[in-house]
Amino acid sequence: MGPPGAGKGTQAEKIVEKFGIAHISTGDMFRAAMDSGTPLGLKAKGFMEAGALVPDEVTIGIVAERLGQPDCKQGFLLDGFPRTVAQADALTSLLANNLGVRLDAVLNIEMDREKLLKRLTGRRLCKTCGTSYHTEFIPPARADVCDKCSGELYQRQDDSLETARKRLQVHDEQTKPLIEYYRQQGVWQKIEGDQPIQQVLKAILTALGQKI
Repeated sequence: MGPPGAGKGTQAEKIVEKFGIAHISTGDMFRAAMDSGTPLGLKAKGFMEAGALVPDEVTIGIVAERLGQPDCKQGFLLDGFPRTVAQADALTSLLANNLGVRLDAVLNIEMDREKLLKRLTGRRLCKTCGTSYHTEFIPPARADVCDKCSGELYQRQDDSLETARKRLQVHDEQTKPLIEYYRQQGVWQKIEGDQPIQQVLKAILTALGQKI
């Protein structure tokens, strides 16, 4: 767990690589279910094509299908799920009653709001080749010019300050109940995200009882 820009994706890749477990994101699950044409995948596709939210019962069903696959036997990392307490309740029941396992930890990467905004609004993309830059962390050699093809760099609407603030507000509203839910279960772990990538990973491994 963690707000947009906190580095969840980066850390997820490193955790999956270290432990040799499946990385399961909501988007990947939906795409796989739809591509394979499962009944639940087709249901999800119908809702998504209509621009509607996929109901919890369909989402949970797709999660159940995914967690039942062989590559999850040695463990898995959930990315982007659950998003609501109702989904968390359903996941707890699924893990206990269907799979006979429980979550080892719920890792919540936290960061200062202003630093998050700087991360989210600093991204720039090349209009020609699509290369991604960041005004502070990965700046181009020349302002607003792509190093690779000299194309013009631009800021996506999703990365504007107004949109970034809204994304963070929505995240806070959604995750506050989840944090309390998992805190009560004794699996919630706070991870300080305002550190170098390797230090964040070290904090995660410490929370999981591991050493680099």
